[in-house]
Amino acid sequence: MARKPYPSDVTDGQWRLIEPLIPPPKPGGRPRGVDLREVVNGIIYVLRTGCSWRQLPHDFPPWITVYYYLRRFQGDGTWRKIHDRLRERVRRKAGKKPTPSVGILDSQSVKTAEKGGIVGTTRARK
Repeated sequence: MARKPYPSDVTDGQWRLIEPLIPPPKPGGRPRGVDLREVVNGIIYVLRTGCSWRQLPHDFPPWITVYYYLRRFQGDGTWRKIHDRLRERVRRKAGKKPTPSVGILDSQSVKTAEKGGIVGTTRARK
């Protein structure tokens, strides 16, 4: 990595866990010309900061490349595998079972519509 690291970058230990989960390049195509660790760092940067894809800093691969890989990883289940692997590692470090057994939601974290039921719309309201 020839750039200054961002706080959202994956560590060497995290990358060792993630790298085997990333699918190999498609056969018959041209060789992959992008560093997938930088692609993953770019994806995490956008997800953590909330910036738009086009505002991805120039330190990362082009935004369209990073976005392409995110969509591909989401579509083929790679992103879920990466998430699950890292979550299990964090839970083990905390002394918990690798997968959670219960989920809790409270009314403050789940937002609903203010009005309940069917609301009639008149011509004046449109």
